[in-house]
Amino acid sequence: MFKVLSTVFAIALAGFIAFSNAADAGAVASGTFTGASDHITTGGVEVIKNDDGSHTVVLGADFSLDGAPDPRVGFGKDGNYDKATGMGLLKSLNGKQSFTVPAGVDPADYNQVYIWCLKFNVPLGVAAIN
Repeated sequence: MFKVLSTVFAIALAGFIAFSNAADAGAVASGTFTGASDHITTGGVEVIKNDDGSHTVVLGADFSLDGAPDPRVGFGKDGNYDKATGMGLLKSLNGKQSFTVPAGVDPADYNQVYIWCLKFNVPLGVAAIN
C-alpha cells in the first residue's frame, strides 16, 4: 500500500512541477498571418517568454503557407524585416511548430513576425504582433 501511495504522490508531484513551470511561461505577444508577395499564409503566432528569460516563437496548429523555397521565420518592425533575427527554416508548411529566438534579440523591439523567403529576399507572410 505504501509503495502505491508513494508512486501516486511522485506522479502528482511531477505533474504539479510541470504545470507550475508551464504556468510561469506565457505569451507576451500574438498575431495572425496574412500573405505577402502573392503567397497565401494564414494562422496564428505567439511569442512566448520562457522561464529562463529566453523567448520562443510558436506558429499555431492552424498555420499554413502555400509553399516557397527557403521559407524562414524572423522579426520585423513597421514593414521592415530584420535578417539578424532569423530563427531558421520552417519545419513544415502546415501546423504547429516552434522556433528559438536568438540570444541578444529582444522581441519587444519588433511588432511583426515574418515568414521570409531567403532565396528571393521577399516576405511570404507577415503577422502584426501586440
